[in-house]
Order: sequence, then C-alpha cells, then structure tokens
Amino acid sequence: MGSKRFVVLHKEGMLSGHKIILDTETGVNYLFTWDGYAGGLTTLLDRDGTPVVTGHGKYDPGEGRFQS
Repeated sequence: MGSKRFVVLHKEGMLSGHKIILDTETGVNYLFTWDGYAGGLTTLLDRDGTPVVTGHGKYDPGEGRFQS
C-alpha cells in the first residue's frame, strides 16, 4: 500500500475545534470544524475565495512537505 492520501497539517481543540487536512494527491487544503457530535468539511479558501493549494510534486510524509 502507498502513503496516506490525506494528512492532518494542523489541529486545535478536543470537544470542539478544527483541523486543516491536506489532500496529498491534489495539494488542496480542507478545513474540518467540529463541536461535540456535529461537524463540517469545506475547502480552505484564501482572501480572494480561491482554494488553498499546498506544494507541487509528490508529498513526502517523512519530510512533511512536497518534493519537486
């Protein structure tokens, strides 16, 4: 099996909070927010409303970054 497609880049909170999740194949970042048993997922947008895309190339989980 290959490496994980989704990687958690940032996490805050326990019973309520948020995570930033990276799709390692596309580079698109997602925001997952939860409060108790409720939650929601959306693409992470910059100030212009464009999806945040991280890196180019193949993601290296050991380095925690994309390889060119």
